[in-house]
Amino acid sequence: MARTVHEQGEGAVDVATFLAQVTDAHRRREAQTLVTLFERATGQPARVWGGGIVGFGRYHYRYASGREGGAAAAGFAPRRAALTVYVPLGFDGLGTHLAALGPHTTSVSCLYLKRLDAVDLDVLEHLVRESYARVVAHVWP
Repeated sequence: MARTVHEQGEGAVDVATFLAQVTDAHRRREAQTLVTLFERATGQPARVWGGGIVGFGRYHYRYASGREGGAAAAGFAPRRAALTVYVPLGFDGLGTHLAALGPHTTSVSCLYLKRLDAVDLDVLEHLVRESYARVVAHVWP
């Protein structure tokens, strides 16, 4: 895995070092599996972002209010309760993938997976690929 830089905060953080800090061995292996899956789906290397997010690619956003910034175009966080997969533009148009995925819950732009081995990884990869393509093609106001 390549060396990466925290997008928010100071200092360089290596993805492998970050993942080694995940205390639950099972969750750590799941996170390593997701790194490979996300790199394939996005064509981008993994980078550690602030807040414990492993991100892939980058997009720039600007709201009508004038607030703007940068964020990972795809990413996940190996949280204790669940793996959190970030879907920045939400789930509109991704219902077919969600229906075939396996056990999960969602919020506005987060997909929560309690166990990676309970979901269809091919479906997850397609969902990540499609979400990533939508984010990088999106024209922000």
